[in-house]
Amino acid sequence: MSLPNTSLDLSAFGLFLRADIFVQIIMVGLIIASIVCWAIIIDKTITLKKIRRDINEFENLFWSGISLDKVLKEKKDNFDDPMSIMFVSAMNEWRQPTVSENRLLERIERSMNLVLNKEMDNMDSRMAILASIGSASPFIGLLGTVWGIMHSFTAIAISKQTSLTVVAPGIAEALFATALGLFAAIPATIAYNKLSSDVDKINVNLETFMGEFVGIMSRRIGNKK
Repeated sequence: MSLPNTSLDLSAFGLFLRADIFVQIIMVGLIIASIVCWAIIIDKTITLKKIRRDINEFENLFWSGISLDKVLKEKKDNFDDPMSIMFVSAMNEWRQPTVSENRLLERIERSMNLVLNKEMDNMDSRMAILASIGSASPFIGLLGTVWGIMHSFTAIAISKQTSLTVVAPGIAEALFATALGLFAAIPATIAYNKLSSDVDKINVNLETFMGEFVGIMSRRIGNKK
């Protein structure tokens, strides 16, 4: 009866070194994908948190009862959140000469829509990367596992040894690729869903503000008649 080979390194690094070159490439790719995933998650979380905080501060100022001109003076040289940018853009249009009141409202709404679309594109940037990592990583890891198992069984057939101590290390290194795929995919999928929900909430908030602001400008124009 043969004793188990205790000299085998079954640590993560050991499994990586024992793997086939193709599986190693897949493992490295999945590790890079995981690093990219976490970098995007951290950056997006911080960015969206700051945007929500700045929007809340602007709304408190906007609805505090002071005049729009005073709000503009407060934000004209100190704005970087989407709602403030929309407001400044709309006020700039309000101050431009126009041939008709209806045309003025169209220009205000158009300028706010342009800012909204641009800011939403910025907030949605790199979200597709998270979605791709979340959907593709498990299959890439599975590819590494299938390839590794095929390579292991080929080596077993050549060596003509079928003991557990011979089979187990090869299977372990193959399954390690799937584990790396899941390690990249799970946080990417969870973060994508959470961040997408946060972006959608901000979008609704901005669209609501745009409708309210256009309504305020419409009433102002009506009072001038």
